[in-house]
Amino acid sequence: MDTMDTRVAKAHSKYLRISPRKVKIVCDLIRGKDTQVAKAILMQTPKAASEYMIKLLNSAIANAENNHEMDPDNLYVSETYVGPGPTLKRIRAVGRGRAHRIFKRTSHITIVVAEKE
Repeated sequence: MDTMDTRVAKAHSKYLRISPRKVKIVCDLIRGKDTQVAKAILMQTPKAASEYMIKLLNSAIANAENNHEMDPDNLYVSETYVGPGPTLKRIRAVGRGRAHRIFKRTSHITIVVAEKE
C-alpha cells in the first residue's frame, strides 16, 4: 500500500515478551478491518497477544486523532505486522550434567490506521 497519498497514523510496541509467531495469528485477524470491529474482535479473542494488540490499537487511534486531526469513527486498520525482537537465551538443566537452551522470544508490533476515502 502506498502511504504517501493517504493520511496514516502508526503505533509501535517494542520488546514485548511474547513470540512473534503467536502475535502474527492475532495480527491476521484484524488487518483491513474497521477500528471498532477490530476492537470487538480483539476483545473476544482468547489469545495472550490480543491484550497487547488492544492497547496498541487504542494508541494508534489516539495518535490519529491527536497528531493528525483524523476522525476516529472513520478509521480502519490498514497495516499490521510483527517482527522478532532480541531473543533472551536461558539454560535448563537436563540429565547427565548437560544443559539445553531455552529461547525466550520478543516481538516488535506495528499497527497502522488510515482514514477511509
